[in-house]
Amino acid sequence: MIRLQDLSKVYVRDGQRVLVADRICATFPARRSIALLGRNGAGKSTLLKMIAGTEDASSGSVITTGTVSWPVGFAGAFHPRLTGVQNVRFVARIHGVDSDALLQFVEDFAELGARIRLPYSSFSSGMRARMAFGLSMGLGFDTYLVDEITAVGDAAFRRRSADLFRERLTRAGAIVVSHSMPQLRELCDMGAVLEGGRLTIYGDLEEAIAHHQRNMAQAA
Repeated sequence: MIRLQDLSKVYVRDGQRVLVADRICATFPARRSIALLGRNGAGKSTLLKMIAGTEDASSGSVITTGTVSWPVGFAGAFHPRLTGVQNVRFVARIHGVDSDALLQFVEDFAELGARIRLPYSSFSSGMRARMAFGLSMGLGFDTYLVDEITAVGDAAFRRRSADLFRERLTRAGAIVVSHSMPQLRELCDMGAVLEGGRLTIYGDLEEAIAHHQRNMAQAA
């Protein structure tokens, strides 16, 4: 379960005040897969980062039960001077899991080959995202935060990523951001719409999609 308690987030971009969250009070139930919908710039990625704890809220709090992933594909927590291997082992120690087993999983899944033994600073953005995705899947969180799950790698890698994520959802929940309605309909059973700093949660995914599409039509 993830509960947002009076959560607010305001920042300034290009001299303009941007409101992402306006005293949001909402609950994401445990073991449900929830599509997070909103127009470009509504703050979906920022909300995921606040839930993950990788970005601070202006006020309010995020209360969680169980383990929550960083946003899948987010690689901001890795140390640039360490190799990929050293970063994986460090994360394994933090989470109290077998570092050899986690490293083997990441090596097999991310397909970085010998490059995983190079300094992380030398990785391309795609390599970083693939390693981050492999790590998050290898750790087995109770709730996954996902921002465009299949956006990295070639078609075969994207299929494997989607297949693995579907398998994880048989025993975990998720909050998923995607521009693909077919993908959201395949992965999610609830929806939430972020608009103007307000978050509306729907038990019916189709109601959430309809709300989002109305917002898109009004903006057009």
